[in-house]
Amino acid sequence: MSKLLDPRNWASWRPFGIGLRKPNNYLELWKAFRSVKGNRGYAWRILNQGTCDGCALGTHGMRDWTMDEIHLCNIRLRLLPLNTMPALDPTLLRDISGLVGKKSAELRELGRLPYPMLRRAGEPGFTRISWDEALRLAADGLRDARFGAYLTSRGVPNENYYAAQKAVRALGTNSVDNAARICHSPSTVALKQTIGAAATTCSYTDWIGSDLIVFIGSNPSNNQPVAMKYLYHAKKAGTRIAMVNAYREPGMDKYWVPSNAESALFGTKITDEFFGVNVGGDIGFLNGVLKHLIENDWVDKEFVDQRTTGFEELRREVAGQSWEELEALSGASRDDMLRLARLLGEARSAVLVWSMGITQHAYGEDNVRSIVNLALARGFVGRDKCGLMPIRGHSGVQGGAEMGAYATGLPGGLPITPENAAKFTEMWGFEVPATPGLTATDMIDAAHRGDLDALVSSGGNFLEVLPDPAYCREALSRLRLRVHIDIVLSSQMLVPGEGDVLLLPAQTRYEMVGGVTETSTERRIIFSPEVEGPRIGEAWPEWKIFTELAARTNPEISSKITFTGTPQIRAEIERAVPFYRGIADLRKFGDNVQYGGRHLFADGRFQTPDGLGRFSVVRPPALKRPDGAFMVATRRGKQFNSMVHERRDGFNGAMREAVLMSEYDADRLGLPDGAPVELRSGERTYHGKILRAPLMPGNLQIHWPEGNVLLDESRRSPDARIPDYNALVTVRPL
Repeated sequence: MSKLLDPRNWASWRPFGIGLRKPNNYLELWKAFRSVKGNRGYAWRILNQGTCDGCALGTHGMRDWTMDEIHLCNIRLRLLPLNTMPALDPTLLRDISGLVGKKSAELRELGRLPYPMLRRAGEPGFTRISWDEALRLAADGLRDARFGAYLTSRGVPNENYYAAQKAVRALGTNSVDNAARICHSPSTVALKQTIGAAATTCSYTDWIGSDLIVFIGSNPSNNQPVAMKYLYHAKKAGTRIAMVNAYREPGMDKYWVPSNAESALFGTKITDEFFGVNVGGDIGFLNGVLKHLIENDWVDKEFVDQRTTGFEELRREVAGQSWEELEALSGASRDDMLRLARLLGEARSAVLVWSMGITQHAYGEDNVRSIVNLALARGFVGRDKCGLMPIRGHSGVQGGAEMGAYATGLPGGLPITPENAAKFTEMWGFEVPATPGLTATDMIDAAHRGDLDALVSSGGNFLEVLPDPAYCREALSRLRLRVHIDIVLSSQMLVPGEGDVLLLPAQTRYEMVGGVTETSTERRIIFSPEVEGPRIGEAWPEWKIFTELAARTNPEISSKITFTGTPQIRAEIERAVPFYRGIADLRKFGDNVQYGGRHLFADGRFQTPDGLGRFSVVRPPALKRPDGAFMVATRRGKQFNSMVHERRDGFNGAMREAVLMSEYDADRLGLPDGAPVELRSGERTYHGKILRAPLMPGNLQIHWPEGNVLLDESRRSPDARIPDYNALVTVRPL
């Protein structure tokens, strides 16, 4: 890596970007120091000895496997209070009337959940009970009941996922799902179909020195800040960076990496080429790029002929799609499509990176397939500096599905079929259901209809992460039993129910005896040891909660589902998921194994039945906008998942109520910054304030989860069942 200064990449000649709008990373350090007052020693040990529970880049301590430098991002700093805060006062929950309506951030600040708590129907609040009574009540409510289980991804390690899904299946259902359902499930579906593996095909080291990196509907500056250091070094190595998005994200335009002297002083120009597309217009744009690649003979014919199938059918389909159709859908010109096609065609290597802007659509699977088509057409898979990367925003997402905590998949990502169910029936010694269960969104639908009796929710907050919070609230209220497992309070716990509501206190990953593992975006399984420090009340590890709950519900199978500790769970994971070979040997800080090696398919064969990558015929969706209507997308600000850390986004100055609108549209409608407006989608409304932004005309962005009130809970993708986090709206000044 070059250590020479390179002014060509500088974002500004102003030292530290003084006077420019950008986050103050050094202030974040000070805030983190203040937030862990009284537990700073413990916080320091977590930072130095633990594997990061933030995004899925997977730093161990403050180091990683991409470069020998210190890594410390704002997301991880903001998570420190959750891992070090003291217990809340249980008497605060005796009458929750004063807590209802508080923001989630206010509820979290009350402290950690220390004891099992119970609220009976009609009671004003919760009372403390013993673990024995809590497990008995939960078991009585689950026995012979129609139930589902959901696990969030924040900080949840592989061991918890594996034990939880096994326990749920031991009780006779595949209705166990996790947060991957509402972020990258379309990637899982499309990648399994096209290349046979639902994971990134490369490593982060492939970014540095690649000819080209293309970010499509992805914003690492907000969601994976450590990655910006990789991009700084990539730019130093001559890598060009392109961005395909409806909004020219300020943090992806210019970024100040605080731990690199050159970037901290003068910032770094990140994006070299920006391609603006409409919300929902990605397929139109990417098909247009592919059309140019084919017409200009920029396809890697040898790779296509020897390692893929289905190209001719796709070529005929794309040839029949008119430029006018593709331009109208994408909002981009034919020349813009040619510009990216030429970048790809001239590049010897490239990495294609995408995230929620691609997946959270009713046609998210086709969005991903269109990206895979580009990579296969240019042979950008299975070799150095190349790859397909569905970048993960949470440390538990990749492992969650691979451990089988998925309503549509068993451990190892195997589809739920009679043959695969029989395999695990033999391995585990109890009958495993042979049909898929309810996904997270299906569970809420079933509860709303009265077709679900009980829900076990480990972390998460359906009121914040799913469309139409009122619909979710009503669904939760109709359940006869809700079991909420978490480290802190959330608003969904306070929803009154027709039956019992149990709160069960969980441990963080740093508190678990025997240590745990996570799987990073680059398929690296990383050990995180127990960290010495204070412990909260009677909190249990989630793997123990789920297995003990199943054992109480059905004592006959207790010996087949209980574990002595996390080392025993890892040993079983290695037997159940062959490509996780080596996980059983991870015992100390820094231990890791990257399944599949640096590159998947380096041997020339894909993990499909015939070893060939599959092109997909992708037809543009029929999106029609009435005159005067806008497409609105939900975006992240200063937050981690639905956990909002600040009301103002340091990159663009947007407050949480901001409605981002292009200058063209704002001028046309006579709306200055700060103008109050109402967005309406059918009967759904949202009130916010205009903020002019470099956004494609005809498109808007509002913050998630606040904007979920506009979303139609019935709009989901056909295969992955991911909600559509976008809406067609009209704008009315207030």
